[in-house]
Amino acid sequence: MSFNEYKEYIEEGDLVLAWLSRDNFKPIYIGANDNLNTRYGSFPHSLMIGQRYGSQISSKSGKGFVYLLAPTPELWTLSLPHRTQIVYTPDSSYIIQRLNISSNSRIIEAGTGSGSFSHAFARSVVNDERNNGLVFSYEFHQTRYEKARIEFESHKLLNNKIILTHRDVCKNGFQVNNFPENKNINNAINGDRNGNTQMNVTVIFLDLPSPWDAIPHLDKVITQEHEARICCFSPCIEQVERTIRALSSNRWVQIEMVEVQSKSWKSHKMMIKDIDDVVNRLKDIKRRKINGIQELKEKNARRKRNSSDLEELQPNSEEGKEAPKQENKKARGFNPFGRGLRVLEGDENYNWLNITRMEPEIKSHTSYLTFACKVPENKSK
Repeated sequence: MSFNEYKEYIEEGDLVLAWLSRDNFKPIYIGANDNLNTRYGSFPHSLMIGQRYGSQISSKSGKGFVYLLAPTPELWTLSLPHRTQIVYTPDSSYIIQRLNISSNSRIIEAGTGSGSFSHAFARSVVNDERNNGLVFSYEFHQTRYEKARIEFESHKLLNNKIILTHRDVCKNGFQVNNFPENKNINNAINGDRNGNTQMNVTVIFLDLPSPWDAIPHLDKVITQEHEARICCFSPCIEQVERTIRALSSNRWVQIEMVEVQSKSWKSHKMMIKDIDDVVNRLKDIKRRKINGIQELKEKNARRKRNSSDLEELQPNSEEGKEAPKQENKKARGFNPFGRGLRVLEGDENYNWLNITRMEPEIKSHTSYLTFACKVPENKSK
């Protein structure tokens, strides 16, 4: 199983994402003699071979279990080894929709980083006789480039859907001349292979510290047939300002900045408390307090008059035992808010207001997304 194909049953050598808990996935490559060791127990890979993707298997001790899930970009985002900050699914899904990415899109991604967004891009494009979608991914850091190359190759994406290049695009631009020998790549690339290749990029995603340095190089690689779209991912508003100036000076239009904040919303009911009820409640508390003080004085006076009555004085007497129970059964007075009582939410005896509460549980970044598009000069006239 890879990100580039689908199959139903697990075989040796396949990539499996083992679900351990809600936020804990472990990627494993199946080997007949290997074991998955977790705090929930040991899981021999030999038991996984032949199982359907999505199956649940128990540990050797029988006290724990895991689910064997097929790899998807969303699950890979939750389980991949972090080499940099990554683009989480709430951001990547919005960007893909906003850039109108299709199977025929030709995408530039700079930089590659941990490869989270690369997998989402790769799923969106198709390379066959009818489509020529490709992802041109760039990473300037040598170690991150090498690790990403190993991952893309093991996931059967390298030189199939993703062309990975080690380059600083801010200084050296985006032009790729030496393409790998691959039938899908040959079908997708227009032009010759001697330095005059036309990449015809339709979508650009820049996750760089200084995207304004890379923007002037885009004119050499973007399509001249129809409009190109760009998204710049920046965590700082000062970066956004410089990026917008660079886009404007390079004739990009329809510039818009968006901030995506993913939250979980929970609805519930809140009891409505009228001011008149509050005043009456306070008056009732004051009245019962005065009455209680008076009752206590009368009770102490009776005890003094009846000091000879042992049952009245001894705490172990029957009357002494019943007194607390009788006190607990006393009415709570005027109580319009259910305080001290178990009132079910939505009880028809009380007034309620529907409200919502925000729960910041979804993983995402608070970065700013700057979108723009560029129309070829021959089309804009």
